[in-house]
Amino acid sequence: MAERGRQPGREQAAQREIGRTDVSKATAWVLVAAFLGTIFAVPAVQHVHEIRAGLARRRPTARPQCYDIFNSVPVAGKVLVHGEGSVFRRVFDANSLLLRDIHRYEDALEDESLLRKGLLPPAQAVFTGLLGVGNEQAHCGRGGWLFYRPGMDYVTGPGFLEPSQLAKRAESGSEWRPAPQPDPVEAIAGFAAQLAERGITLIIMPTPVKPMIHPEKYSRRYHGFARALQNPSYDEFTRRLAERLGGKLVVFDVAQMLVDRKLKTGEPQFLRADTHWRPGAMEFCAEQLSKFVARHVPLPERRTRWKRRPAVVSNRGDIATMLNLPKDRALFPKEGVRTHQVFTEQDMAWRADESADVLLLGDSFSNVYSFDRMGWGFSAGLAEQLSYYMQRRIDRIVRNDDGACATRAVLSRQLATGRDRLAGKKVVIWQFAIRELAAGDWKLLDMTLRPPRPSTFLEVAPGRETIVSGVIAAITPVPRPYSKSYADYIVAIHLTELEDEAGRLKADQAAVYMWGMRKNVWTEAAKFRADQQVRVRLTSWDELVEKKTGVDKINRGDLGEVELEPICWGEVTQE
Repeated sequence: MAERGRQPGREQAAQREIGRTDVSKATAWVLVAAFLGTIFAVPAVQHVHEIRAGLARRRPTARPQCYDIFNSVPVAGKVLVHGEGSVFRRVFDANSLLLRDIHRYEDALEDESLLRKGLLPPAQAVFTGLLGVGNEQAHCGRGGWLFYRPGMDYVTGPGFLEPSQLAKRAESGSEWRPAPQPDPVEAIAGFAAQLAERGITLIIMPTPVKPMIHPEKYSRRYHGFARALQNPSYDEFTRRLAERLGGKLVVFDVAQMLVDRKLKTGEPQFLRADTHWRPGAMEFCAEQLSKFVARHVPLPERRTRWKRRPAVVSNRGDIATMLNLPKDRALFPKEGVRTHQVFTEQDMAWRADESADVLLLGDSFSNVYSFDRMGWGFSAGLAEQLSYYMQRRIDRIVRNDDGACATRAVLSRQLATGRDRLAGKKVVIWQFAIRELAAGDWKLLDMTLRPPRPSTFLEVAPGRETIVSGVIAAITPVPRPYSKSYADYIVAIHLTELEDEAGRLKADQAAVYMWGMRKNVWTEAAKFRADQQVRVRLTSWDELVEKKTGVDKINRGDLGEVELEPICWGEVTQE
């Protein structure tokens, strides 16, 4: 009885008070209103912004973007009802389409969010400037150096030829994205064998990435390190290739050469805030490559006079751009470099020559000082320097990304349409970033030359244009802004049910290239969806390429067999 009557101690009283909170009705309403206001303010402001942008024709429609997902429902329904195969197959295809569109929809909502655009750059500036933290694509090193994550993954990751790693990548697809072919040995050996059937020698040039040559710029422990870092599977890779081809394949390995040059000259071989090599390193590799070709491939005497002129260019770098920092923050100032532009004796800029007996397939490492849209000048890239040191004309196919497949795919499509890009070739030099060995899609492609075939696709003659409306049968996805080391991207579209105002079109479908991303900003075409009705102005893609605009060097989507047809260049029109 005494215990029951005892007054509670301070501890027991505190526990009782913690478990109970008195809130007045007015305070409760204020808190609920503030919560609801916060929840609804963001989408409300986004709605107003997008409606105003649509009315001002900065967007294709005034309907807010959040409702775009409903466009996928009738498309999936059409696949479910009218698709090919069994009921189970049609359900699976419709589900895959919906999952793919949901994935794109979520990315688009995030990228176009006003809140994200307003908060991410200043937040990234704080993390990078004060804490030295990058993002999912860019890693911060020492002394203002930046490193591209896929390059770091190549050096620090598991061996790319380990059975477990090959199996993991072969199963890495999803309901809407096919898995890559992960084995580079199969693709390279197959390509070399196809070329050998036509008497052509293949030389591959796996181009080292920055952390292989400059690990000391990331960690002090590598100061004075005298060897190029490598993935554990690289030696096994070269050994298997030699076994498969019995000496028919030649590997030009420049990694250790660049480390030796760095130690000898004391100069950096790579750009500070960019994924690519400096001009001096690239020119050095071109000179050594010319000697390598001379030792291994007898070429007929076809001398051409080339000369060089120095030029000074500067740029921030593609990795710095990937950080998406505020434009007024100078955390990574521009870096100046000295290039050497290649000209003919008549002072004409270097041009690729399809009749040449040397063909270079390359990615952005070949392109960086050749394609001015990358910001590092023009007419001074790997093909130009190789031409200068060999003093002969060279043919070239270059694309800014996907060195494992993109240029081979271009060559394969040209051969499939009867355009023999390999005619007269003695050697094909295949340059690709070495990180592709661990991350690329090594598709097995056919290199058979086929006769030209008739087409029911629209072909626009040079100097002409036509405005058509059509329905999108297929469209390639566009990468997210700042997610890649390039800022521009071309989307590929298959248009059907073509109509023009005059009703005189003889073709009812078209293969169209359009800008999907410019300077890390999505265009209207990036948001197009299958089964959407669009109106576009079409001109000749071949004419655009012939004007030396460099658009053929920009990475773009792949529609497979559709791109064997005549290609048009498209622009959205309101006419």
